[in-house]
Amino acid sequence: MEIKEILSYFLNSDSNILEVSFRTIEDNEDVLRMDNINYSIVSEYGFELETETFDFFGEEFDEELGDDNEKIELDEEELVSFLNEYYTINQDSIPRAELY
Repeated sequence: MEIKEILSYFLNSDSNILEVSFRTIEDNEDVLRMDNINYSIVSEYGFELETETFDFFGEEFDEELGDDNEKIELDEEELVSFLNEYYTINQDSIPRAELY
């Protein structure tokens, strides 16, 4: 099994859970797979997924918005590499395909 594309991801910083949906190279376009993975596992596999974000507007602008649910940006290429390695080692954890 190999990941073809990441459809969406969200890192919940409160629970430290990575929610990810993706397709494998075997999946059709009307199929997706969804999984929740404890984010601490990422570093155990030697990956660093978080990317540097550039703050164009400064901290004052962020405070005015009051957006507590800021999305943490991940490097999608690294995420694909991590998931491929994770599911190669943990084949029983591969989520089953669901119709999209």
